Amino acid sequence: MEAAELAGSHVRLEPLDRSHAGGLATASAIDPSLYQWSPVPQGDAEAAAYIENALAGQDAGAALPFAIVRDGVIVGSTRFFNLERWAWPLGHARHGRNHPDACEIGYTWLSRSAIRTAANTEAKLLMLTYAFETWKVLRVCLHTDVRNQRSRAAIERIGGQFEGILRAHRMAADYIARDSARYSIIAAEWPEVKSRLATFLNPA
Repeated sequence: MEAAELAGSHVRLEPLDRSHAGGLATASAIDPSLYQWSPVPQGDAEAAAYIENALAGQDAGAALPFAIVRDGVIVGSTRFFNLERWAWPLGHARHGRNHPDACEIGYTWLSRSAIRTAANTEAKLLMLTYAFETWKVLRVCLHTDVRNQRSRAAIERIGGQFEGILRAHRMAADYIARDSARYSIIAAEWPEVKSRLATFLNPA
């Protein structure tokens, strides 16, 4: 599955490729202290490895990674991953679909200059719109380190519904077994979430 460029008024999500390595390294170097809870690449070598890992997931049909670009400058990265295709029975309306039935949005990080701006809100709007309206997924899941209060507040702000804590769910950025706070948005909730995100971007 190939990623499509997703463009808004504030940011553009470009399908991640090797040419983005320098921009990612520059963006993450501005304030490394921001990434206590997130595995964010530091330096050119880590950025190159980060991209190779993301592209391997894309080649396997499990992920679609993006660079977040604002005014021609890379300010972070995000991706779809855990793309789930359910085994719908023959004759079911969803049988034989080429698109995922559910997915996760994650690996999201921003440079200092993009935090508390429209960048993250619009990136989520672009991705959720693509997931629910192009892929027609039934749910989008979001996880974050249970200790990451900023990320949890951001997910709750856009309408993510808290489902609980997954214990020892993944390796954390500080190399311990991470407890993850699990959130989701389902198709029936999408119109309200979309309206909320649009209001955040255009409060007038």
